[in-house]
Amino acid sequence: MWFVLALLSAIFAALTSILAKAGIEGVNSNLATAIRTVVVVVMAWGMVFLTNAQNGIAEISKRSWLFLVLSGLATGVSWLCYYKALQLGDASKVVPIDKLSVVITLILAFVFLHEQFTTKSLIGCILIGIGTMVMVL
Repeated sequence: MWFVLALLSAIFAALTSILAKAGIEGVNSNLATAIRTVVVVVMAWGMVFLTNAQNGIAEISKRSWLFLVLSGLATGVSWLCYYKALQLGDASKVVPIDKLSVVITLILAFVFLHEQFTTKSLIGCILIGIGTMVMVL
């Protein structure tokens, strides 16, 4: 099931980029990010109440709160940068560079989460990096 959800995530992320590029024309990138964020917030809280998950708020540890808030801040900065980059550049060049986050995530997961970094991971990171450069140059 995780594979299907990850694939759907990739499909919707691709749609996000195309729809954002089409919608950001003539709109301040910070304003566009704020509009997108409001839609995401409404949708996310809608899912919380639809699945009756709101009761779990009291059970969240301080450590989890800290990391969730930091993750939210990182997401916000990422989206602000992404929308400005989309406004200034071609989606076909911005998106591959943005997807270097895969390589950075693998490295950070190895360093901070002590996840396994295999030969396969290293080869994948190198290929993603080369592929990104080929697409952008």
